[in-house]
Amino acid sequence: MSEKELGKKWDRCLADGVIKLGTGLGLGIVFSVLFFKRRTWPITLFSGAGLGMAYANCQNDLRSHYLLHRSEKQEQ
Repeated sequence: MSEKELGKKWDRCLADGVIKLGTGLGLGIVFSVLFFKRRTWPITLFSGAGLGMAYANCQNDLRSHYLLHRSEKQEQ
């Protein structure tokens, strides 16, 4: 994997993390205000879920270079 390709993957990971964290934070605030009497645990829960999804996506994206896909395996 080239340095340029790795840089693009890291950029995608960071952008995905910011988007998912922001979405989780926003949903947590909405649920906290509307349903849970302004408690902080929904904010923490939704933010953590967003970061967890971003981490999983990033992990899969960075490992995808090392995986041998089934169609490529059959051709060899």
